[in-house]
Amino acid sequence: MTDSSRLRYKRVVLKLSGESLADSGGRGISGQEMSAIAKQIKQAHASGCQIAIVVGGGNILRGAQFSGSNALVQEATAHYMGMLATVINSLAMQDALEAMGLATRVMSAVPMDKIAETFIRRRAIRHLTKGRIIILAAGMGNPFVTTDTAAAQRALEIDADVVLKATRVDGVYSDDPEKNPHAVLYDSLSFQDVTSKQLRVMDATAIALCQEHGTPILVFNFKKDGSIIRAINGETVGTWIGRES
Repeated sequence: MTDSSRLRYKRVVLKLSGESLADSGGRGISGQEMSAIAKQIKQAHASGCQIAIVVGGGNILRGAQFSGSNALVQEATAHYMGMLATVINSLAMQDALEAMGLATRVMSAVPMDKIAETFIRRRAIRHLTKGRIIILAAGMGNPFVTTDTAAAQRALEIDADVVLKATRVDGVYSDDPEKNPHAVLYDSLSFQDVTSKQLRVMDATAIALCQEHGTPILVFNFKKDGSIIRAINGETVGTWIGRES
């Protein structure tokens, strides 16, 4: 068994957006993108880190696209549709990881026992201690709850050391770096900083949950090869968010 004593974070929740599984257009599922992410996850898992993954569904469907006075689909129904999109992504991630020889379990907040286990906290922790990667699908099983909040909530439930928020930029900036070339990249922030500066890191509920329970968030660029293993090793990567900056 791999010695994980040198790791800064021994159990993590890795939050991936649905768009991270897609090509640059942000739609569908790209085999190339999936493979690249799976390779990084395999490297991190080989270090001895216990990994839970929460995947969004925005590459397939977002509930917000049905909002508005002319929408034929009710907003709550649209959110349930979005949950199913996360299940599709989770199943794809499972196969990508298992193709690399990793043991996985998809655990859904919405019961669907033909394709996934129903999430049970004790069972999830058992899978992690057995060296399996768990992929947590369908958010929290309720509408109007984002997958960011689901990642924070599941991190608390399974006693994760950190929430790793994977993005396509190097961390948290003072402004949109694609629009403002003078935007400043923060090395670290407090939860209070995120709130007072109205920084778009995760939704407010996710930030509040992590702040209340002292679970740090690390925002980093997963597109840089080896970034996940660097993050769990405690190397300087991305933006660290905690009770003290």
